This record gives sequence, C-alpha cells and structure tokens, in this order.
Amino acid sequence: MRESAVQRHDRLLTLVREHGTARVTDLAARLGVSPLTIRRDVETLTRKGLVERAHGSVSWPRPRTGEAGAGGAGATPVLGLLAPSATYYFAEVIHGAHEAAARAGARLVLRISDYRPEGDRARAEGLLAAGAEGLLIAPGWRDRADPAEYGGWLAGLPVPAVLLERTAAPGGPLAALDRVCSDHAHGVLLALRHLAGQGHAAPVLVARADSPTALAVRTGYDEALRALGLELPHPVIDAPAGGDPEGFERGVQALWTAVTAGRVTAALVHNDVDAIQLVQRLAELGVRVPGELALVAYDDEVAALADTPLTAVAPPKREVGRLATELLLERLRGRAGGGAVGCPEGGRPGGAGDGTGGRAEPAPRRHLALLPRLRVRASCGAAEARAARG
Repeated sequence: MRESAVQRHDRLLTLVREHGTARVTDLAARLGVSPLTIRRDVETLTRKGLVERAHGSVSWPRPRTGEAGAGGAGATPVLGLLAPSATYYFAEVIHGAHEAAARAGARLVLRISDYRPEGDRARAEGLLAAGAEGLLIAPGWRDRADPAEYGGWLAGLPVPAVLLERTAAPGGPLAALDRVCSDHAHGVLLALRHLAGQGHAAPVLVARADSPTALAVRTGYDEALRALGLELPHPVIDAPAGGDPEGFERGVQALWTAVTAGRVTAALVHNDVDAIQLVQRLAELGVRVPGELALVAYDDEVAALADTPLTAVAPPKREVGRLATELLLERLRGRAGGGAVGCPEGGRPGGAGDGTGGRAEPAPRRHLALLPRLRVRASCGAAEARAARG
C-alpha cells in the first residue's frame, strides 16, 4: 500500500530528530522519494514549526530564547494531542488545551483519529516522532470493549501522558495514568433533578451508545434514578448515530407513543443535534416542546440555537483541555527538575528527613473530575413555570 504524506512526514521527522540536521538529498534517498517531494514536505513542516531549513538542509527546531520548558531554561516544550475529532464536542477541549499551551510558551501538535481506535498507537508514535515530550490523549474508543482491545499500549508510553475525557477500569493497566474528565454522572443528575423539580415524573433517556460520553450518560442515568428515588419510566430509547434514518424514526415513534399515552412528560436527550432533530420531528407529529414534553439536551454545543432554545447540560470541555495541559506541563517540569515524573508512577526528589532516605518518592497521580453545569432555557418549561408563579 502506498505510503501517505502523513506517514512520510513522520519518518522524515524521526530522521531529522535523530541526526539534528540532514541534507535534503540524503532524506530523499532514505525515504525513497524525489528531492522535490522532500522539499515540499519540508516546506509544509517548516510552516508548522516542526523543522527549520537552510541551504539544502533540514534541522530540528532550536529552543527559543527566554522560553522555559521541559528541557530546562530556554527550551520550548512540545505537547502532542490525540483527539477523536476536531469538531463538535472536542473542538472546545482542543481550544482549552491550545490556550493553556500558548500561555506556557509550549507548542501543541494535533492528530485526529476520527474515532478509529485501531490507529491510535500509530498516531501517538507520529506525535512522538514530531518531537512531543508529553501526550494528551483522548483515544478514539466507541464501545465498552475498546479500552481493553485497543488501549494496552498507553501503559507503556515513554513520556508523561494525560487521558482526556476517558476513564479506565479500576485496577487495570491504565488506572495509574493521569486523567481529566467531565463528571457525566453529575451532569445527568442535574438534569433529572431539575425536571423532577418542575413536577415531572422520572424523565426518559434518549441516547446514543457510540462514544464514551454516550455510555457514561447511560450509566449516569441509572445512577441518578437510584439517587433520586425515581422509577424507570420507560426503557432507554436508542438514538442511533447519524446515517441511520430508520433507526432515528424508530426512536421518534417510541418517544411519541410514550408521550401520547401519558407515560412520559419529560426527556433527557444525548446529544444536542439529535435533540434538535427530535423536537422538529415530534412537532410534525403534533407533540410540542415544552407543551407536551419537557426536554433537556446533553452537551450544549448548539442547544441554544434551536427554534425553542433547549435547556442543556454543559460539560466543562474547555476547562478539561486547559487543566489537562497544565497537569502535563507540571509533569514535564518535574521531570526536567530532576524528579522521576517520567517513571511509571511519577516521582519527586526525596530528601533528608522525608522518610525516604533520599530516594525519589512517587508523586501521586491525579484523576480530576470536573462538574458540568445546567443551562436552563425554554425547552423544559421552566420559563413558563416561573411566569405562572410570578
């Protein structure tokens, strides 16, 4: 199979990183392509700041004067970010990471997996070849079996890494990794508690099952019902991913039947796009939101733009990216300062009187769970209820 430009770029970067400086003609011979192709590759990589070129040669970027990073005073830290998408939910995560990296004088290099976890390891290796000293990783997992099938390599990374919006099984090989996540169970609880406070019986859940967030919402729904003492009003209604109009219509019909039969008066829908399309289709069938059905969406990416603005749970996506980047930079600074952060358990220097006899004491890993917010709009009927009480 023909090598892609991205794969060739990774090999080129690996060669330049190993040798410090390489001639264009030598790179062309090593990579088996024409010098013209290498010159084009070098131009692309130079624009991205990944290499420097001069007089027929290519060099690894030199540290920028006055910038402090993982390599010590004067070094510019390079961070790699692997995300399943650069749009919708993860656009905000990436923005938060980029802002934090820029404030610290670090350079962020991005790779996208398009939710294909089988290629995550190769993409991470590409980031390392591009000079990444630490990794922010949101694997492209889609179902519950993916971490076990495609995630084992994460435990053997040679650089510090932080998981983004992903959790790991307790006691498993990935449990010791740093991670920063939204607490989706808390977000679901906020939604159900709000709808119950509006006088509704237990809301029905309409949700996908094709991403870790969707699976966490489903798990959080069961937990929230128990915490609030509510009975399951209706089996969870599946909302298939885009491209399955028949499956979507089955979900619409199931919800329409439950509402018109009087069994359901409120719903939590994951995600915003599905919620907007659901409201439009229900209106065609004579069910109005919030008249006959109070509705809360989950994600709050485009919920406010619906004809009837949707109340929505808003995970702190930008803060996830920011805090994960700050944590990774802290790990890199610790490693540069002589600690053992690069070890499997991390570390910091021991000293006299600390009970370690001068040995490096492992620094605790962190599992940060950030709480979503509920943004109340018209779709849950809260505005009408407040006006009536007015």
